[in-house]
Amino acid sequence: MREYELEVLQRYDVEVKGTRRIRGAFFCDTSEGDMLLKETGISDRRAALLYIVLSRLELEGSVKADTPVFTKDGELLAASRDGTRYMMKKWYSGRECDVKKESEIIAASGNLARLHNVLRWEETGTDRPPAGRDPVEELARHNREMKKVRSFIRARVAKNEFEYLYLESFEKMYALAVRVLERMEGSGCMDLYGKSVRSGRMLHGDYNYHNLIMLPGGMAVTNFEHLRIGIQAQDLYYFIRKAMEKCHWKQKLGREMLEAYQSVRKIEPVEKEYIGLCLAYPEKFWKAASSYARSNKAWLPEKSVEKLRTAVHQTEEKEAFLENVFSLDLYRSGR
Repeated sequence: MREYELEVLQRYDVEVKGTRRIRGAFFCDTSEGDMLLKETGISDRRAALLYIVLSRLELEGSVKADTPVFTKDGELLAASRDGTRYMMKKWYSGRECDVKKESEIIAASGNLARLHNVLRWEETGTDRPPAGRDPVEELARHNREMKKVRSFIRARVAKNEFEYLYLESFEKMYALAVRVLERMEGSGCMDLYGKSVRSGRMLHGDYNYHNLIMLPGGMAVTNFEHLRIGIQAQDLYYFIRKAMEKCHWKQKLGREMLEAYQSVRKIEPVEKEYIGLCLAYPEKFWKAASSYARSNKAWLPEKSVEKLRTAVHQTEEKEAFLENVFSLDLYRSGR
């Protein structure tokens, strides 16, 4: 560790026996157990929110989480002499969840349900955390961005490989995006969103195998920085998508993930529909368009073209998965 990082450690009321660098942070062996010191850009208000929610999870004992730790001065964030802000939080000795091991992915689905059962905002006199965007407006905004990129590319005289591929794929991808939006507008998803916000239901916001640590007899959930109020099923959608992209949309595994979650927390029909519609939406195609819009148009890395090709291929690859696991025929309706 550098000198000013060691100075940050001294602001905590723990004896540090040793440190080692792991994935952009420092694992710390301390007198109070394993800790992680990590650079952060979150606000004091956000840090307080994380402490309130995660310490309650810890007290209930239902889910292990990386709860922030106070400094000697009673602060949750510590700044070094160069102004960099750090957060120390409880950590766990273990390994990352292995997406190639189906048993771990299935177990993680059940663990997510346990997390959702207790992840609810309770009024404590502090500011209520923000709610995520409503799902209809979110998809409508994405659709507008995709059309805007298409219009921009069309107007360019000299086009690169990415731009030709985008125009070639646009009609099919955009038609699917419109069908998903129309289906969501006619579903109960907005009622689900309103109910979730009113009741203070919270979601992790980034639940994936990178943020799960396998422990003897269970697992710990980490990196709650995207915690917010909203539709909890969005966590399950995201976890299924990340797993299925690695497992080539294996239908049996997808069903087992849903069953593992449902064995702990019931999935309402509208939640299942919401998950299916989110999976059907060509999100990676939109992300490729969004990244292009922010890029230097004079030079695009080859990786951008590769990501766009992958987005188109995976959209086609998941067709049978959605039809058989979620009874969605959005692809067929566009033929």
